Amino acid sequence: IFCVFSTFIPFGSWNRARRHRSDPVLGMFSWVKQEQGGRNKDGEMYQTVTEGLQTLYTKKLLPLEETYLFHDFHSPALEAADFQSKPMVLLVGQYSTGKTTFIRYLLEQDFPGMRIGPEPTTDGFIAVMYGENEGIVPGNALVVDPKKPFRKLNAFGNSFLNRFICSQMPNQVLQSISVIDTPGILSGEKQRLSRGYDFAEVLRWFGERVDRIILLFDAHKLDISDEFSEAIRAFKGQDDKIRVVLNKADQVDTQQLMRVYGALMWSLGKVINTPEVVRVYLGSFWAKPLQNTENRRLFEAESQDLFRDIQSLPRNAALRKLNDLIKRARLAKVHAYIVSYLKKEMPSLFGREKKKEELLMRLPEIYTILQREHHISPGDFPNVSKMQDMLQHYDFSKFPSLKMKLIESVDKMLATKIAVLMAMIREEESKLPPPMVSGGAFEGSQDGPFRHGYGEGISAGADIEDWIVSQDKHRYDEIFYTLMPVNGKITGVNAKKEMSTSRLPNTVLGKIWKLADCDCDGMLDEEEFALAQYLIKIKLEGYELPTELPAHLVPPSHRKNRAADTSYDHSED
Repeated sequence: IFCVFSTFIPFGSWNRARRHRSDPVLGMFSWVKQEQGGRNKDGEMYQTVTEGLQTLYTKKLLPLEETYLFHDFHSPALEAADFQSKPMVLLVGQYSTGKTTFIRYLLEQDFPGMRIGPEPTTDGFIAVMYGENEGIVPGNALVVDPKKPFRKLNAFGNSFLNRFICSQMPNQVLQSISVIDTPGILSGEKQRLSRGYDFAEVLRWFGERVDRIILLFDAHKLDISDEFSEAIRAFKGQDDKIRVVLNKADQVDTQQLMRVYGALMWSLGKVINTPEVVRVYLGSFWAKPLQNTENRRLFEAESQDLFRDIQSLPRNAALRKLNDLIKRARLAKVHAYIVSYLKKEMPSLFGREKKKEELLMRLPEIYTILQREHHISPGDFPNVSKMQDMLQHYDFSKFPSLKMKLIESVDKMLATKIAVLMAMIREEESKLPPPMVSGGAFEGSQDGPFRHGYGEGISAGADIEDWIVSQDKHRYDEIFYTLMPVNGKITGVNAKKEMSTSRLPNTVLGKIWKLADCDCDGMLDEEEFALAQYLIKIKLEGYELPTELPAHLVPPSHRKNRAADTSYDHSED
C-alpha cells in the first residue's frame, strides 16, 4: 500500500504534510509566512517593495542585459545598494550660483570638505551623506564600499575618483536624503579638457540614480555655456526629475526679476527640447537678509513649494525606483532587438567589414524597421549617432541571436509582476508611511508665527480676542440694511444680488454662502452677511477658502448659542 501511495505523493511532501498536521505550531508559522509575503507560482517571495524590485531585476532583467552587452553600451549593472539607498538630490550649475551654499542652507550647518566663495571653489563631486562620525571618505575607498551606491563609478578611473569624496555627518536632514554637490561649470574648451574624465557621462550616471536633479542659476548669470548645455543634455530621459532654481533673486527688483525670469525660460527652451515648461523656483537660498524685500511673500511661497517637493522624496522613492526599472527594461529590450538584428544581417564568411559599414549607415532605417516589426515607440530607442560610435568597436558576427525566452520573461515582468509591486507600494504606505524630510531648514518655518500663511487670509485674527470681521462690519452693515431685511435677516435672493457684484463664480459664492449661513436657515443675519462679505474679500485677495469655518471666524452671537446648547443639561428633561 505504501508503494502505491508514494507514486502519487512524494515521500518528502507527505512527511511535511504529516508533520504540519501533528505540529500545530509549525503549521501556524507556515500560514503566517504565506500571509506576510506570499509565494507566487514562480516561487518568488517579496516581503518588501525594495526586495521585490531587486529580485525582479536579478532574475528577469539582468540575464537579458548580460546576454546582449547592455552594460557596455548604456549603463552598468545595478547592485543591492542601488535599491536600498536613500533618496538623492543632485545639484548642478555654473560656478558661484550657490550650490554649496544651498546645501549649507538645507542642513543649517557646515559639512566636511565645504568651501564657499565667489570664485570656483568646488573642484570635484561631494556626496553629503549621513554618518555617526563626522569625516571624509576618499573616492577610491568609497567605490569599494558595498553599502554605498557608488561602486560602478570605478569605471571612470582615478582622474575622477581623486575628485570624488563622501562627506559624512550626523545631521537630521541626511537621515532621510543624501545630497550630491558637483563642480562649478565653466565656459570654454580648456576647462572641459582639463578635467581628465568625461564630466557629462558622470552626470548621466548620477542622473539615472538620483531622485531629484536641481539646476541652479544666478540672477546675474543666465548664460548657458557649452559644457552646461552638454550637462543638461546628459539628463535626457530624466526630465521628470529636473527642477530649476533661480537663486539670488533678491538681488534684483520686481521689474528686473520679470525680465530675468523670461530670459531664463528662453535660454532653457533652447537646451531642454520639451513642449512643457520647466518648473522654476525663485528665491534666495541662504540665511542672510534679503536685499530687496518687495518680493518677500513670493520667495517664501516658492521656497515652501521647493521644500515640499524635496520632502516628498522619501515617500516616492520606491515609486521612482520602480519607474526607473521600467524605463531600463524597455531600453534593454530595444537594445536586444538592435543587437540581434545586426547579428542576423551579418554574412557567415566573407564581406563582414563591408556589411558592418553598411549596417552602421543604415542604423536609422533599422530603427524604423524594428519599430514597425515589434511595435516599439520611437522614444524608446537610444541616440543614433551615439549608438553608431559605440558599435564601431564590436564584431557584429559575435553578437548573440534573438532569444525570445529572455524577451518574454521581461514582458511578463512588465505585464504582471510590476502591478503586484505597485499594489505593495500603496499597502506599505498605508501601514507605515515613510518619514518626511525633517530637521535643518525644513523645521525653520513649520510651526509658530513665521510659518507660511500665518496671520494671512483665512488664518488672520486667529490669535486675537476680537472678531476680526468686526473691523469692517460698519461698512457691511450699511450694505445689509439696503437689502430690505425682514426680522433682522435677508433672503437668499437679495443676498445673491449683492454677492454677485464680486464677479466670483457661482461655485465659489455657493461655498461662501454655505460657510456664512451658520444656522443653516437659508437666510443671513447682519453678522452672517458681514462674514460672507469678509470671505469674499479674502478670496478676491487671492487666498483659498477653508472646507469648514474656523472657530475664530464664527460670529459672536452664534458662538453664544453653541455654548448654551453644549452647556444645557438635556437629562433634566
